[in-house]
Amino acid sequence: MVAFASLKCIIISSLLLPSEAFAPQSNLVNKKVSESSTSLAGVGKVVNRVKDSLLSKERSREDLKIGIAGFYDRSSQIWEEVWGEHMHHGYYVPEDRTDHVQAQIDLIDEVLKWAGVPEPTGDNKDELPKKCVDVGCGIGGSSRHIAKKYGCTANGITLSPYQAGRGNELAKEQGVDDLCSFQVADALEQPFEDNTFDLIWSLESGEHMPDKEKFVNELFRVATPGGRIIIVTWCHRDLEEGEEGLTKKEEKLLAKINRAYYLPRWCSVDDYVRILKENGAVDIKREDWSYIIAPFWKAVIKSSLNLKSLVGLLKSGFSTQRGAYAMFLMLRGFNKGLIKFGLITCTKPKE
Repeated sequence: MVAFASLKCIIISSLLLPSEAFAPQSNLVNKKVSESSTSLAGVGKVVNRVKDSLLSKERSREDLKIGIAGFYDRSSQIWEEVWGEHMHHGYYVPEDRTDHVQAQIDLIDEVLKWAGVPEPTGDNKDELPKKCVDVGCGIGGSSRHIAKKYGCTANGITLSPYQAGRGNELAKEQGVDDLCSFQVADALEQPFEDNTFDLIWSLESGEHMPDKEKFVNELFRVATPGGRIIIVTWCHRDLEEGEEGLTKKEEKLLAKINRAYYLPRWCSVDDYVRILKENGAVDIKREDWSYIIAPFWKAVIKSSLNLKSLVGLLKSGFSTQRGAYAMFLMLRGFNKGLIKFGLITCTKPKE
């Protein structure tokens, strides 16, 4: 779901970090912020506090769960107000497209197409998904879209009580509450029986999973024999031949991002492929779509260039401000080729 939560407020703060960000309209900003009893000195204090907090030690698994739930409880409403129900990046082919909400919807459809899930034609119902689970569902945008597209049921799970509640509200508003349901649950201990779903969907949530083996094992467990598994997630780059790990600078950058976004240690797409093979997956396919989603960041940044957002940031909670600083680090990692937007799909063998 953004799994990296590219929230409006997060991007705003990223823009505040370089001093030149204020140069074009410094007089206007200083005047209006002063009128709101807020000063740019507050930004400096926030940034310094954020930098210090990112040097803290790695969190425990339980701390991560609590932090993730709280982070999305606080930020999901902000995202929905600006971008709507889809809490993920968009599909930019061509890269200059301007309908960003449609780009988010298209990302879902293009990933499904890429993974080999058939398009509904009216006479191929037997080939279409019947039961979908959305692992890390946000407020359920993907679940509802998939349910409407295929006429299938969709069960979404999230650690955030706010997201689960809002997902059910939107399902009722859109007339698909007979197909979609959302609940608070841990992706590493899913509340479903074995062999339940023929479509396993995880969009921008895998990066939050502290145990990637357990995460994939659970996806496999709840999948039906022959079921399709789709994972779209942020990863670090694959290691080159002869490398034993990332460089110290790369590890340090990711560690700072982890602190802000309540993330565990990262893995690569190669790691996911290895785990899938250990589970006996067949028809494994992978691809890097970093270049396809990159324009979405620019769109979010552009939408955030207003004084109201700046003042709102200075009044926001510390976790949001820290996430804002980390988005700047995310962009650095992406530009250096360290951070990748990876797609992985496979099927569970038929018995």
